[in-house]
Amino acid sequence: MTDASRELAEVIRTEGARILATLVRILGDLQLAEDAVQEAAIRAMRQWPVSGVPDSPRAWLTVTAKRAAIDALRRESVRTTREREAVHLDLGEPPEHVVHDDMLRLMFTCTHPALSLESAVTLALRTLCGLSNAELAAVLLTTESAVAKRLTRTRAKIAKAGIPYQVPSDSELPQRLSAVCAVLHSAYTSAHTASGHAGLTDVDGCREAVRLARLVCALMPDEAMPMAVLSLLLLTEARRRARTDGNGDPVPLADQNRDAWDTAMIGEGRRLLDDSLRRTDGIADAYQLQAAIAAEHAIAPSYPETDWAEVVRLYDLLIEVHPSSAARLARTVAVAELFGPEAGLAELEDDEPGVDDHRWHAVRGELLARTGRFGDAVTAMTASLTSAVNAPEAAHRRRLIAEWTLALS
Repeated sequence: MTDASRELAEVIRTEGARILATLVRILGDLQLAEDAVQEAAIRAMRQWPVSGVPDSPRAWLTVTAKRAAIDALRRESVRTTREREAVHLDLGEPPEHVVHDDMLRLMFTCTHPALSLESAVTLALRTLCGLSNAELAAVLLTTESAVAKRLTRTRAKIAKAGIPYQVPSDSELPQRLSAVCAVLHSAYTSAHTASGHAGLTDVDGCREAVRLARLVCALMPDEAMPMAVLSLLLLTEARRRARTDGNGDPVPLADQNRDAWDTAMIGEGRRLLDDSLRRTDGIADAYQLQAAIAAEHAIAPSYPETDWAEVVRLYDLLIEVHPSSAARLARTVAVAELFGPEAGLAELEDDEPGVDDHRWHAVRGELLARTGRFGDAVTAMTASLTSAVNAPEAAHRRRLIAEWTLALS
């Protein structure tokens, strides 16, 4: 890969969604905008190795994508009003704050109330984060084929119903808030343990999700839900630096250096959670409960000193409010810490693996190893090594398998 190709790949990875968001705002057509950005990337692949990487690659791609969109509109058999407007577009790079605002606009645009929650979230994650079907399946706890069908149905519904890609009015924002919060949470989750990323975490993706969550809170300061989402993201993000060692290898929560946690971020997250709960009179939703669980981990002096009884209680509430395989599995881990590994294994027997099966097998492997059943632990952990596991996590699991295999000899 040439230097120009590497630079292009990096710009598309970090700036592609912002360029797309700008085009969608201008054109009001997601497919046309996506095609234009793709055409700009193709032109860059041809020109940059010859002419060199421009001083402002994102500006070059933005201008080129706009021109590609105009060219596409001009090729239409009938000149529409949209095309006549498009030829007069300002081809300069938008100010930085406008690009940021466009990302927020695109999020609200993709979460039209005519779409189901799962359809809106899937479309927004594909558009904003550029996730592949495999990555979408991993974060949404479903299959690649289900994701592909969902995206096809969603785009077909948008086209058939004429659902516009336009920023909603202020009065329409509240009805899209639930979907927007789901997108924020899913976007951060996908970056926190990035299935398609070289490292354990997509740091840029985590920061972008937090940034967007702050924008939503600023846009709707009286709403409790985005406060809870931002609280959850901050309490999780506060531990990110301690999640890997100097080699980029995963460090389990039990072994993390808590001095490396961001105490200011933890403090802000806890304040946001308290404020959010006050606004709902203490009646917690799923995001508030997850933030409360994250807060319990954040305030514990050490892993053994975590209030595991409270963590289990919070997971019980979470499963009642918003049942999921991920919550049940996390509760199992907490039960094992509270009552011992055998209790955790008993919980697993009552909750067989589903779409999220690689985590189920990994937890089972670790619990079996804690009981000394290393052969069964090796079998379980080997079953966890699926394509959904990213390279650093897979390497960590293989090291455990090697340790347990050695213990058998």
